[in-house]
Amino acid sequence: MTAATLTYSEVGATLADEMPAGYHHVERRVRVGRGDADFAALAEGVMRWEIQRGAGLTVRAGADRAAVGVDITCGARVGPVRVPVPCRVVAVLDEPDRKGFAYGTLPGHPERGEEAFWAEKAADGEVWFVVRAFSRPGTWWSKLGAPFARLMQKQVTNRYMRAGQRLVA
Repeated sequence: MTAATLTYSEVGATLADEMPAGYHHVERRVRVGRGDADFAALAEGVMRWEIQRGAGLTVRAGADRAAVGVDITCGARVGPVRVPVPCRVVAVLDEPDRKGFAYGTLPGHPERGEEAFWAEKAADGEVWFVVRAFSRPGTWWSKLGAPFARLMQKQVTNRYMRAGQRLVA
């Protein structure tokens, strides 16, 4: 873990019932399968950064698996430029029917906020992939380009959802 501090104060709020006011919120869920095998495959992929890789991001992480305190920098391509998006894992879900993690933004990330990814197995055996996030611009250029940043966030979230589906296909 580095000395860098998180760029927001509402740590862990993506896992709360209500996300904090003053941020743009994203909440998406998609059914990806059914049963223990699909749940295990999705959960393992989530914890090993396969959602980020599957969304086309480059991943440099301090560990092979998500754990509290692990720093990860994903590279997002914006045209010919690769933008680094440094984050730190702030929470891990390790429940019988819900597994995943949340990470928060570090200095150098264009946004301020948090994003969570998890596998969830419902009582009926259906397996769901969930993404929740809250964010707001963290740099002058992301404030200036806020509409573009929202579009990019939507596109990346769509790619996350497809990556989750592919993990159990």
